[in-house]
Amino acid sequence: MNTTLIVLDTLSDWKPYYDTDSIITADAYLYNQALSSSKLLVINLCGDLSYNSEGYYCSLLAQARKHKIIPSVEAINALDCDRTLKLQGLVKKSCQNLSINPMMDNPPYELDIFFGDCQNQGLRRLAKFIFDQFPFPMLKVTFRDAALTQVDHFRTISLGELNENQQTLFANAIDRFSRKIWRYPRSKKPSRYDLAILYDPEEKLGPSNTSALNLFVSEAKKMNINAELITADDSARLMEFDALFIRQTTAVHHITYQLARKAHLADMVVIDDPASIIRCTNKVYLKELLDREQIPCPRSKLIFKKNPAPYRQLSECFGSTMVVKIPDGSFSVGVAKVTSEEEYGQVTSDLFQRSSILLVQEYVPTEFDWRIGVLGGECIYSCKYFMAKGHWQIIQHRKTGNARGGNWETVPLGSVPSRVRRLALKATALIGKGLYGVDIKVVNDQPIIIEINDNPSIEHGVEDKIMGNELYRIILREIVNRLNTGQRL
Repeated sequence: MNTTLIVLDTLSDWKPYYDTDSIITADAYLYNQALSSSKLLVINLCGDLSYNSEGYYCSLLAQARKHKIIPSVEAINALDCDRTLKLQGLVKKSCQNLSINPMMDNPPYELDIFFGDCQNQGLRRLAKFIFDQFPFPMLKVTFRDAALTQVDHFRTISLGELNENQQTLFANAIDRFSRKIWRYPRSKKPSRYDLAILYDPEEKLGPSNTSALNLFVSEAKKMNINAELITADDSARLMEFDALFIRQTTAVHHITYQLARKAHLADMVVIDDPASIIRCTNKVYLKELLDREQIPCPRSKLIFKKNPAPYRQLSECFGSTMVVKIPDGSFSVGVAKVTSEEEYGQVTSDLFQRSSILLVQEYVPTEFDWRIGVLGGECIYSCKYFMAKGHWQIIQHRKTGNARGGNWETVPLGSVPSRVRRLALKATALIGKGLYGVDIKVVNDQPIIIEINDNPSIEHGVEDKIMGNELYRIILREIVNRLNTGQRL
């Protein structure tokens, strides 16, 4: 559990706000070596953060002391002559994605951002986006145009320049960012650790259902862990926590990877870690890895948008029926079976709109796939996932937008063929020590790897059917063990 410490130039800078024991001057923080043994979240509000200033060294020493610090030295060093150009490109893209409405005020327009929040409700998503890219307690961004795509100036704000209205905005924002500053402990016995569980309440095919998420929270409480469900909108609060557990479908160009990377750089325990996300979500990477290590898997070939291999050539290798996949699909999305040259042409034409490289794989029909859950190099659960009725995949995506899944059967690990378990462990050892779901088919009595999934499904009533709440405790114990031992990957 982190204690929050606010570093100021002078204690009088805090005069407009409620008294708190969480404030300290920069020189006191620098000279107090006893703080090195404390677990702290440090908010650096020094007015001067330039190189070799006291403010700069507060952030530098905070990182050396393994305190969680905002802003980090990396963020401070990013405040160079290229910052406006970099910010402009990111903001322009963000405004297009977020459909920002033009401001009524005449340009230039100034946006004050306090811990990722701002006064204008319509611009809060933009403020959070900028904060994620440039994590400073207070920022002032000046735009040249009403559409907020042309950045004119970008700088940090000091406490001394805040007017009364801004002081209120700042106080509310820092309260939301780190509630520990103002509130008394919820119990006499504080939690050992704070765990953030990231999920998306709008996700239709998320890796954990509501019951499973609630069980993670309730079992954590029994283990003296304060677990909290957070969404992407809470990303500015990430450094309040000791560990991040991702229960949202991951992708590299996605908030899940951004938060995993941010947590990893902040020396937090994160499952799944950014390296696992990169390695597991891309089937091109997995194909090369499995081929190199001679791990049994379906025969496959990469095809390229600039010069795609003809169907006839591929059918000579794989047969007339084959599977075409985009590299980063999940839950059977972006995967198609083709049985003719006409189908091949249509499918590849559609999928090449989403990726310049596709994976063509031999079609290996089976009644079910094994799913072996692996955590920290150990098997923790096993299931049989059967194909959707009348379909060749576990999940059938209909044109109406609905999805239909096949039946499932949870199997005791001791009843899983040993060669299936060994293959799952051998394959995941190439990825890391995270939480993985290994899909395996058995063909002619030989297991072959279909996929290695980071962020695998853990749903109440399915994967926990045999182990019950112990499955949740196994995962939570792994997180606690990593926090206790300092292991991060």
